[in-house]
Amino acid sequence: MADERATSFGAQAGNYEVGRPEYPFDAVAWMLERMPSGSRRIADVGAGTGKLTRALVAAPDAEVVALDPDPAMLAALRDAIPGVPTFVGSAERMPLPDASLDAVVLGQAWHWVEPVAASVEIGRVVRSGGVLGLIWNIRDERQEWVRRLTEIMHGSAAEEMLAAGDPVIDAPFGPLEQESWEWSRPMTRAQLHSMATSRSYVITASDEEKARIRRDMDALFDEIGLDESGAIELPYVTRAFRAVRS
Repeated sequence: MADERATSFGAQAGNYEVGRPEYPFDAVAWMLERMPSGSRRIADVGAGTGKLTRALVAAPDAEVVALDPDPAMLAALRDAIPGVPTFVGSAERMPLPDASLDAVVLGQAWHWVEPVAASVEIGRVVRSGGVLGLIWNIRDERQEWVRRLTEIMHGSAAEEMLAAGDPVIDAPFGPLEQESWEWSRPMTRAQLHSMATSRSYVITASDEEKARIRRDMDALFDEIGLDESGAIELPYVTRAFRAVRS
């Protein structure tokens, strides 16, 4: 992992589960549709509390395993999705046999990895013709209140990476294809606070900075008329990428 923030999420696993969105099923299906016929063995790497895992296990006959460097996140995943095998590991170090998988997918995670080492390791466990899939839910900042929310919370590592260009992958995977989906999620004031609290910048911030973020968020919510009993549509753009192993 490229940043100590990458392993900070377990401290806020509950808020991560409440505040983070799941992934549009169409986007997940698109990410995997290049898998060879009859494929079913998929690893969700950097699985966290299982936001992406839920969509994977819904696929017919899928055999899914989940990996994350943080045992606390995996414990939350097992509570949410009983029966999915879990392993402590990362994209650069996967405790799985050679050529044992048809696909490896990462949701909100590739920005934490070293892309060359991760490509090589994932290439080891994915058989020829298998798929590497990368997916992110990014808040749509074309709405002013969303842009102001990001300014208060600070941009994430994912947002910074995608703003700079497409993800970088390496051999043995071929060129990246990409697609995007626009959608929204109704969020209460409490859920928005949980979302902010689950972000790595906030988890690792000082108590003073955490208090400042909560205060400024409450001021924004008051301004846009979001009270404790209401909800607002938080717009997202889901960006998905896929590449086939040679």
